[in-house]
Amino acid sequence: MHLHILGICGTFMGGLALVARAAGHTVTGCDAGVYPPMSTQLQEQDIQLIEGFGAEQIGLKPDLFVVGNVVTRGNPLMEAILEQGLPYTSGPQWLGEHVLQGRHVLAVAGTHGKTTTSSMLAWILEYAGLNPGFLIGGIAADLGVSARYQPQQPLFVIEADEYDTAFFDKRSKFIHYRARTVVLNNLEYDHADIFPDLQSIETQFHHLVRTVPAGGCIIRPDDSAALDRVLARGCWTPVVRFGGQGRWQARELPAPQRREEHFEVLRDGAPVGSVQWSLTGEHNRMNALAALAAAECAGVSAQQGLQALSRFGGVKRRMELRGTVRGIAVFDDFAHHPTAIATTLAGLRRKVGDARILAVLEPRSNTMKLGTMAARLPEALREADLVFCFGAKQGKHALGWDPAQVLAPLGARASSYDDLDTMIAAIGAAARPGDSVLVMSNGGFGGIHQKLLDRL
Repeated sequence: MHLHILGICGTFMGGLALVARAAGHTVTGCDAGVYPPMSTQLQEQDIQLIEGFGAEQIGLKPDLFVVGNVVTRGNPLMEAILEQGLPYTSGPQWLGEHVLQGRHVLAVAGTHGKTTTSSMLAWILEYAGLNPGFLIGGIAADLGVSARYQPQQPLFVIEADEYDTAFFDKRSKFIHYRARTVVLNNLEYDHADIFPDLQSIETQFHHLVRTVPAGGCIIRPDDSAALDRVLARGCWTPVVRFGGQGRWQARELPAPQRREEHFEVLRDGAPVGSVQWSLTGEHNRMNALAALAAAECAGVSAQQGLQALSRFGGVKRRMELRGTVRGIAVFDDFAHHPTAIATTLAGLRRKVGDARILAVLEPRSNTMKLGTMAARLPEALREADLVFCFGAKQGKHALGWDPAQVLAPLGARASSYDDLDTMIAAIGAAARPGDSVLVMSNGGFGGIHQKLLDRL
């Protein structure tokens, strides 16, 4: 089958293209911006990429158009598809029907930690010799790619996003996956561009719960009121809790080196082993517990899971060290929600002690651009010694609020900019040996990481 994918350079759709190609399909695709790293990953698999959404692409005559949720009505190619009555489907629906059907799908959902937890889980299964397929919104160092298709293997790990499926299907993506093991990592309000309130997101999570079979497993944290409400609406599947008083718990141990973390894992109150790694923060310990619980549902022992996690090298753009110049370390992190910003900073603070942290923030997600959670930023950034906030005044990434006004409670610690070069110069002037510069954005941020390293 020839698939032509609209929006192919997005994280999910690009991963789907790799899976489809490995499954033997002919794959072509288009996007408004064809650029690395996804374009490189796709071209290495001989996938033809077309810049833009020109209507002439119907001349490729694919068997099916697979439509990403970046596509809206008015898109010239989509309008031509509709006008001519050509066959189309969404990415999640195609994946559910043609790849995931009949497999043991392990889906990781939640507001935060999906990519990291999915990567941990896939790595544990890989380390245990189970050779899982997977589709994850990031690249773990140990796995090397964001997506993989294993035709003879029953296990498939997927990062299960609650964002809507397509312009013609407003259900959350994860409804299509028919998962047998589901991690509900946490649940907060997000995606203010499509969800009016937390209750509407809880409804989508409950729809996910309704698809999990009685012989499957739902894994959740012990202390989430939102998930309490989701499961109170009906649950037909055994539930395993982690953290707090849950079945799986973590207890911090003294780390042999300052830049490492060490914690013991308990199952049903009994120690089963420990993890020593370079990842930081309580949130990553919780991600680890969720991954261990999900791996157990696939037959992996706690001891083997712990061995795997102690060798886990992390995920690109999750507290990724991009370089060190003159004793100044520059980190990249995907954090963009206030909770993720706060937990990421708290983890780095534990790692560096009293050394200075310079937080560099681009509020780029739709939720943050709207200003829905802007008032929470000063508290989220309190662990930072200096804060540099970038907010464009024009274009698609323009903010609907004033960063200087919002960050005023931080006083002289915070400054805001609408010119990237000016901000880089200010960071360079402020940074000194021993500092950690933490760049937080869910986008490319104008290549700031390398520019900053060059400036330093």
